[in-house]
This record gives sequence, C-alpha cells and structure tokens, in this order.
Amino acid sequence: MPKVTLDQELLSILCCPETKQAVGLASDAVINTCNLRIQQGTLKNKAGQPVTEPLDGGLLRTDKKILYPIREDIPVMLIEEGIPVDEIA
Repeated sequence: MPKVTLDQELLSILCCPETKQAVGLASDAVINTCNLRIQQGTLKNKAGQPVTEPLDGGLLRTDKKILYPIREDIPVMLIEEGIPVDEIA
C-alpha cells in the first residue's frame, strides 16, 4: 500500500466540512480494515453508497466518528464521501 504524503501545513488547515472539527491521519490498521471491507463490498459512505475505490489513506475527524478518504494524496473532503467509523468496525 502506498504511504500517504500529505503536506503538514495542509493537514493543519483541513477540517471536517460538516462540523469544522480538526482531522488527523488515520492509522494504517484503520485503512487496511477499510480496504478489506471495500474488497468485500460491505463499506458504505455517509450517503449510503458503497465505497468501491480503495483508500490510500484517510483523515479521521477528532471525535473519531467520520473518516474522509485520501486517494492519490488528495483528501476527499465531501460530507457525503465521509465514511462513518461505525461502518468500519
């Protein structure tokens, strides 16, 4: 799995578009679990749609309830693309 390279300055200004909470890089374990669920076709985003593209990484909201995907080093900061963490477990 490619390691995500996200500029620290960018990371420091990114926030959840819904709640404005800060976000931080998700652990490899969380991303691996997401990607396994994506392969199985069982992971859904906040809009209730299946997540079909593997994640390179993710940004986890401070309250640890929503994960925003990172693909090709680009954070996808759209509310409906957020993945509820209770979907991951």
